[in-house]
Amino acid sequence: MMGSLANAALAAGGHVVGIIPEFMMELEWGHTGLPELHVVTDIHERKRKMIQEVDAVIALPGGSGTLEELLEAITWRRLGLYSNPVFLLNTRRFYDPLVALLERGVSEGFMTEGDRVWRVLSTPEELLRELNQRRSE
Repeated sequence: MMGSLANAALAAGGHVVGIIPEFMMELEWGHTGLPELHVVTDIHERKRKMIQEVDAVIALPGGSGTLEELLEAITWRRLGLYSNPVFLLNTRRFYDPLVALLERGVSEGFMTEGDRVWRVLSTPEELLRELNQRRSE
């Protein structure tokens, strides 16, 4: 899935940077067509490098790895370890159950209003508008 996204971005003239742990390279999961591919020691270093080098975290619909990375980004943002925005691209309402769970955490007092550091967007067009607006500020 990540390879398909990278290929689409490259085909559209985008610049793609890959960050992959050594064990995934050994399994030959690395994308050989990327202009920039960083091989790191482990998954923890991958996540740290990913968050440190981005202007925004954008979660597309995905599996357990995506969910884990998204929740870590939300946590880092709330703790002040990451200061840029966290977006959920809620394609076909994929993230509705997660957003409901997060909101329940706020309403039941497990999180505060200040913990609500994510933004939910429904379409890629909304996301692009938001990113362009932030870039022009």
